[in-house]
Amino acid sequence: MSYPYGEATKVIHGNHPKNALGALAAPIYQTSTFIFDSAEQGGRRFAGQESGYIYSRLGNPTTSQLEEKIALLEGGEDCIAFSSGMGAISGTLLSLLRAGDHIVADNTLYGCTFALISETLPKFGIETTVLDMSDEAAFQAAMRPDTKLVYFETIANPSMKVIDIEAVASYAHKVAPGCLVVVDNTFATPLLVKPLSLGADIVVHSATKYLNGHGDVVAGFSVARKEIGDTIRMVGLKDITGAVLGPQEAFLILRGLKTLKVRMDGICANALKVVEFLKQAPQVEKVYFPGLPEHPNYETAKKELKQFGGMISFEMRSFEEAKKALNHMKLCVLAVSLGDCETLIQHPASMTHSMYSKEEIEAAGFSDRLIRFSVGLEDADDIIADLKQAFEAAEEK
Repeated sequence: MSYPYGEATKVIHGNHPKNALGALAAPIYQTSTFIFDSAEQGGRRFAGQESGYIYSRLGNPTTSQLEEKIALLEGGEDCIAFSSGMGAISGTLLSLLRAGDHIVADNTLYGCTFALISETLPKFGIETTVLDMSDEAAFQAAMRPDTKLVYFETIANPSMKVIDIEAVASYAHKVAPGCLVVVDNTFATPLLVKPLSLGADIVVHSATKYLNGHGDVVAGFSVARKEIGDTIRMVGLKDITGAVLGPQEAFLILRGLKTLKVRMDGICANALKVVEFLKQAPQVEKVYFPGLPEHPNYETAKKELKQFGGMISFEMRSFEEAKKALNHMKLCVLAVSLGDCETLIQHPASMTHSMYSKEEIEAAGFSDRLIRFSVGLEDADDIIADLKQAFEAAEEK
């Protein structure tokens, strides 16, 4: 781009690609394969001697346009689109790790990511150390000169922990120069923080969430410098997972991205109002939100994030009250996922984090009384009114 556009401009225009026949919206290239001009051209493309499309598992023009926009937003050289967030995470890790490698990961992660790191990777001979990475001394003690990869989330799911990306990346690269720092930026999006600018090597996303924002696509991204991106694309995507994003889904995310800035601004503003209500609600014992001064990582969040996001967790007085409150919601939608226009509410211990043991849940800093709340774009007063009536119904004898 000729000059540094603002974020709202970037999510709409990207790099101003000129589409076929002058189409304003990205054309959907609904094709599995591409025609070569000659046998020689096909041979050159397969040999990597000529750029161009071969087969949609290896690249598609609609998907490429989306990848370029995400790379621009995250400040990365390359982006690889996957058919799910877990496709992006597993495709990235499996591309870069091998038997005998050591990784360090935070203990508060999306449940399936936690299972991949703590249960699946060790089956392939990859040693994993899982700990609370907000404890600087514990993290530094866990790092080794041969550590190959560090993994954590910008805003951790579901405890809303915020880790100092710059400090972690700096120490990891100093102790283990070849170590790659991988950050899941799903909860924050590149509009709130750009981990690559703080020293991270790779950013992953579940694009199902805020980036698409309309609850109608499952997708994921991995963003990195080109040499790493090439490995992820040609190994993790092409050979290991085959988790290829289709052009229809790429088109929908391109469309959803156009409203990312206004959606995030509205959601973040609503979240601040909902948090104020939750702090005063007698049925709520504790609120987890990085924008609260009492949050243990508040200073890090204030330094790192442009806004505090739209995700809130809170603990009820008992598991029974939490369950009853969920069952009495009328406006807020009882469903997993997050980042949609609709407000979504769910119970991590029995749903998204059900693969955690009781001991792992406690170590991750939450309980079976915790409810996770993805604030939507409804009127804040309506969201609050729904919470209030559900809480009151939950405590009726």
